[in-house]
Formats: sequence, C-alpha cells, structure tokens
Amino acid sequence: MRSKYIYFCLLLFACSALWAVPVRTVSLNGTWKLQYWPQPEEAVNEPLEIKHFQTEEIPATVPGNVELDLLTAGKIEDPMIGSNVHKLRAYENYQWCYSRQFDSPAAESGQKVILAFGGIDCLAEIWLNGSHLASTDNMFIEQRFDVTKYLRKHGDQNDLQVILRSAVMEGQKYLLGTFSVQADGFGESVFVRKAPSSYGWDIMPRLVSAGLWRNVELQIINPVHLTDVFWMTERVDVKKKQAYGCVDIQLRAPFSAYDKVKAIATLSYGGKTVYKQERVLSNMNQRMYFNIDNASLWWPRGYGEAALYDAEIRLQNEQGETLSVDNRKIGLRTVFLDRSEINTDKDGRFCFVVNGENIFIRGTNWVPLDAFHSRDASWVKSTIDMVSDLNCNMIRCWGGNVYEDHDFFDLCDENGIMVWQDFSMACTFYPQRNIFADQIEKEAISVVLKLRNHPSLALWSGNNEDDESFTWALSAFRQNPNKDRISRHILPQVIYEFDPTRPYLPSSPYFNQAVYDRGSRLDDLPERHLWGPRGYYKAPFYTEEKARFVSEIGYHGCPNRESLEKMFTKEAVYPWTNDFEWNDEWMTKSVRSFNTKPWTEARKSRNDLMINQVHLLFGSVPEDLNDFIQSSQFVQAEAMKYFIERWRGGKFDKAGIIWWNVRDGWPIISDAVVDYYNSKKLAYYFIKNVQHNVCVFLNDAVNGTYPLIAVNDTRKPVSGKVSVTDVQSGNILYEDDFVVDVNGKSLITNVSEMKGQGVLLIRYEVNGKSQLNHYLFGQPPFNLNEYKSLLRKTGIYKVSGI
Repeated sequence: MRSKYIYFCLLLFACSALWAVPVRTVSLNGTWKLQYWPQPEEAVNEPLEIKHFQTEEIPATVPGNVELDLLTAGKIEDPMIGSNVHKLRAYENYQWCYSRQFDSPAAESGQKVILAFGGIDCLAEIWLNGSHLASTDNMFIEQRFDVTKYLRKHGDQNDLQVILRSAVMEGQKYLLGTFSVQADGFGESVFVRKAPSSYGWDIMPRLVSAGLWRNVELQIINPVHLTDVFWMTERVDVKKKQAYGCVDIQLRAPFSAYDKVKAIATLSYGGKTVYKQERVLSNMNQRMYFNIDNASLWWPRGYGEAALYDAEIRLQNEQGETLSVDNRKIGLRTVFLDRSEINTDKDGRFCFVVNGENIFIRGTNWVPLDAFHSRDASWVKSTIDMVSDLNCNMIRCWGGNVYEDHDFFDLCDENGIMVWQDFSMACTFYPQRNIFADQIEKEAISVVLKLRNHPSLALWSGNNEDDESFTWALSAFRQNPNKDRISRHILPQVIYEFDPTRPYLPSSPYFNQAVYDRGSRLDDLPERHLWGPRGYYKAPFYTEEKARFVSEIGYHGCPNRESLEKMFTKEAVYPWTNDFEWNDEWMTKSVRSFNTKPWTEARKSRNDLMINQVHLLFGSVPEDLNDFIQSSQFVQAEAMKYFIERWRGGKFDKAGIIWWNVRDGWPIISDAVVDYYNSKKLAYYFIKNVQHNVCVFLNDAVNGTYPLIAVNDTRKPVSGKVSVTDVQSGNILYEDDFVVDVNGKSLITNVSEMKGQGVLLIRYEVNGKSQLNHYLFGQPPFNLNEYKSLLRKTGIYKVSGI
C-alpha cells in the first residue's frame, strides 16, 4: 500500500512539473544527426551498441519526423504523391538515433536544469554524456528530466542521444485477445501509445512514423518554483454579473523557504486589476478564493463575448524578488452536460449548458492536421481561422488523433469555440491489464493537468466508438462495454481527482448500462454517429433519426482539380476511371492505405460513394473529370447543408450537430470540406451560409407545407424581415416580418409545397444585415445544368464554376 502511495506521489510530481515556469529556456531545436538501421531481434538500447551495426546517417530537423528527413536527404520519394506512402512500410522495423551536442547553460547555485521534450514518438532510450537518463513509451505526453547532475561544467559541450525502436515490432510483444483485434492494424497498435490513425484509417494513410515531433529545450528553474496552477470557476450569476471561484497553486521549495515565500494572485481585465490576494506560504499547496463583481463571462460563439482575464501567480521572497511566475489567460464560466441515460420521446436529452444557458452546438470534427505530426503546429492557425469563419461554436477532437497543444486551445479560448476532447483511443477494445491501465492513468493525468485551465475545454470523452465497436463486433457474445476498466474506472477517477469542473462522457456514442439492458438499440442513444449506408441524404436513415445530438455525420465530396494534380502523378489524374473502374492511385487516396490486397475492394467502395451519390441526385455520372468534381461537390454541399438545417430546425428537441469534418490531414478523397492543401470545396460555403447565429431556412414539407423557420443562437431577442421567392418564375411566395425570442426558434409560417423541381430563394434581414439562403425542392434526379442555372440566379455563392 505504501509503495503504491509513493508511486502516485512521484507520478503526480512528474506530471504537475509540466507547469514549472523556467527562469530561462535554451532551445535545442534545429539540426541534429540521425542514424538508422534495421532493428535486430533484441533492440539496440545503448549508444555504444550502435557501432556494431551498419547504419546510415543523414541530417535531421527537430521538431520533425524521420521520413521528412529521409525525403530531404533524397532517400525516399514524396509520400504525399500517388502510392508512394506504401513504400514507407519498409522502414517500420527500423531503429533511429537522434544525436546532438549542446553547451552547458549557466546556472546559479540551487537552480536546476530540466531537459524537456514536447513530444517523443515514441519508444525511446535517452542518453546524456554516456549516462542513461530515461525510457519513454508514450507519444502523447511531455517528458521532463532533471539533468543538473549529468551536465558538464558551464561552457563545455554535452552529448545527447535519443534512441528510438520500432513501434510495430513492440506491438508483437503483447498477447492480444480476440476482443482486441477489431480490424487489421488495430491489434498491433493497442499497447503502443501512438496516434491510432497512424496505423491506417479511412481518413489517413498507414504511416507508423517516429521522431522528436515537438520542441526540445533546456529549462533553468529556481529552487523555489511553481509546479501547478489551476483556476476554477465554481459558479456564476449571469443576472448579477458575478463569478465565484478559486485558484489552487502547488510549488516546490526547500523546507527552509516555507513561511518566507509569498504568493500573489491577481486577475485583470481590460488592463484593470479586479482581484488581488497575497498569502505567505507555509506548505507546498494553497487555495485562494475569489469573488468577481461586474464579471465578464466567457461565452461560446454567438452567446456573448469570449472574455478572457489575465491571471497571474507570482512567488516572491522576503526581499520582494520574484522567484517564479505563472501567467495565463482564463475564462470565468461553468459548463454542464445535461443528458439522459435513455433517449425517450419525453425525456431524451443531450445538451451542453454554459453559465446556465442551453447552447445549441454547431460544430465540426477535428482530425489529425498531418500524418507527420511535427507539421501539425503549422496548420493550427489557418484551420482555426476557417472554423471561426464557419461560425462553429464547438470542435470535437476525435480520439484517433494526438492531443493538440496550447496554441490550439489558446485560439479556441479567444474565438469562443468549445472543445470536446476525446482521450486518444478509437474504434477497438483496449487491454484491461494493469500494464495498460497504468499507462493510460499516467497519460490522462498529464493531459488533464496540462489542458484544464482552458475555458474552451468543455468535455472529456473516454474514447471514440469503443463502446460501439465492442458492442457490435462481438454482439453474439453479449459483451458489456460497461465492464471496460479504462473508460469506466481509470479515466473517470482521474477526472474526479484532477478536474471536477467538467463533465465526462465514457464513450462516444455511449452504450450505458440502461442501453445495454434494453439490447443496445441505436434508437436508445441520445447521442449518435450517423454514417450508415450513405445513400441519398434525405433517406429515412437521416430523416427518421431520433437522436438528440449527432456528433459525427458527413458526405463524400471530390477535391478540386488543382489539388488532385498535386496528390496524383500526372498520368493518374485523367482519365480517372476506365468505365468507372477506379485507377490504383485514386483508390489509394480514399481509404486505409494498407499495402495488402484485402483492402482493394474497401478502397473501391469508398470512392464509389461519390459515384453513387452523384447518380442519386443527378441521374447520371459525368465522364469529364471537371464535371464530375463539380457534381460531386454539389451533392456534398446540399447534403451537409440539409443535415445542419434539419438539426437546427429541431432546436432544442435536438441540441446540436458536429459534422465530419473541417479539413483533411493528408491528400485524400474524403468527407472533409477543405482538403489537405486548404483548398475549399463547395460545401464549405454552403455550411457557412447556414451557420449564422440567426438563420432562416426551410425544412422539408410536412402535410403539404414547408416550415419556414428562424433560429436565434444569441441571448438577445431578434426581429427581421423575410421573403421566399421561386427562382424559376420570380414569384414571391411569402413576405413579412418575424421575431425570435432569446436563444429560441420560431416557426414563421408554412409555405405551400411546390410541384416539380426547383430552387426557392430566402431573403432575410436581421439587425440591418441582409442574408440569402436557398432550398432545393422536388424529388431527384435533377438536371445538373438546370440546377446550376438556378443556383447561379440566387446570387448566393460567389464561387468559381457556379
């Protein structure tokens, strides 16, 4: 019992020390040396052993991935073109050694030097000046090591080496039960804490990489220093503009410093200090409470300002000298997930509540920004800009990904975008043994401590679709996902201890015990992922869905031609098919890039979604590539628009939609509305047009009339003017004023159902700003040219080709 207690204390220190604020940092990014060789049966773990093997050596860039260094050195072909990514499988059994020298930094007496790795991918032995420093086994978490005693004297050079071994070969060491192998590639990944999607997915290639993928630096810290700061909002009073909360601080200091160190906590807004408290510290942790009058609360987009306070904790000695300081932006807000166990007609609920206000979610799924995760950071700003432009108020960080860094969450904080954060597990049954449970516990503590101060972070979710995979893949055995140790015990215990300010959802979708007892029926789920056959987007699969919240839903759309010409070899772009039989490169770009024959038909059927969906809406499939691209994008755009309007039309009976997805992380054919090159598909513009805070639209006809609906996702009542016009004839079908209550929905009128096919134009004005929307009526198939002509007449979408 005592040994377990000591283990947890050491674990907590290792994780909380992430918040130690250095006096000075020295970057070790830049050029390193990279050696590589095929891994022997017994992996090389010591630098002296490397000389016994024939190795190759090239320059490396840190942060980086080994394949990018191979590409720069001319050792491989560009993996983003054609089928070249398959050739990287030859390196999956390799070892890699990163090496560099650095000068010992100046450090005063009592100061410590910390070697900090933002991300090591992932199975590493770290050596400094011939001494073994540490072993690591997790791509997701930051690693920090006190290297003070290992460093040579100031000014002398030090030798640093990081030896990485094969993640694929590591996976072979573990016994896997039947339940762990849901699909090819998953089994070898479940014990290794890497991004699940790196083993191959329908949105990413198989690219089991390695590298030092985030920053490497030295941090010099004082003997007295902060190790963790957690600002918590306990409750808010919106009417009285008051916020109540506390800040927990934790520090490390020699015993002689106790009763001699003062902590000063301040909150400032708009350059004015609104809270200040000082306390002499007599132990290693303290809690200070605050009450803020005239508080500016943090709200999601549409519902108010995403107000951020400057929060500071400063440690000072008796002479008033600063020993350590923590500065960050915080938001004053509360968040709650109002959900029911069972989705009944009367009591089905799945609704986010912020500051006591129900929030209708207009969200997007966030997948890996790049298969080479060292490049993730370069895509964050442009992608968040697009999410903000689309007026999304939530991002769901999907469980097949890595955990994003502070730059991502900072931008979400600033832009009023809530974050639903999956823990990095997806679509399989994970091991239940202690060795894996301990890994997940350490990872969860590290991630929660790192991210919990961000006001945008609204939900922790245990995984993506593990309940669903477990329930359906082995349904004959009636396995109960509620016995899953990881999502039902380990993760909620971490949340309970380290972040009680946020809700926790065991899985998405969540098959709780009540759902399991009723036979695991999909209709019983308040929150669902809607994929299914992906036929006509108005099929009963979509129109009869009863879920209160849909957190995945999407539709295929072909990328723009200029993007296809970047991702394919020249001869593969056109002709793109032979009698609609896809060529190999198009199939490679569409689904799991396992270089094995069984996936051929899966890849083909994935691309066939586009052909089938075009045929359903327009009655034929163009043979000209440009026409096919355009028709495919029309179908995707209409489908995505329809899904969003249908869910918004059900507000608050339905409480949100998180569509799939904003951007690709690799050059592929997919459901994303923006491809890897940040080239927008037509769906981007259709979605933007129906995600305004106040939006007017038509839902499908009921009993011979179209409901004309206005939704108001703001905390102020709105009024405006609206008209509905038949584009073909120019006849005005309806024109009048409308009003919508605070955060409400209004049925403006019912418009008589039109005969035949056509497009209705909706003009509306709110607060002096005019908006346009359209509604495609009639039964498919539609004539493509007539559809384009009518859409062009609306004047809504100023996009090339319409």
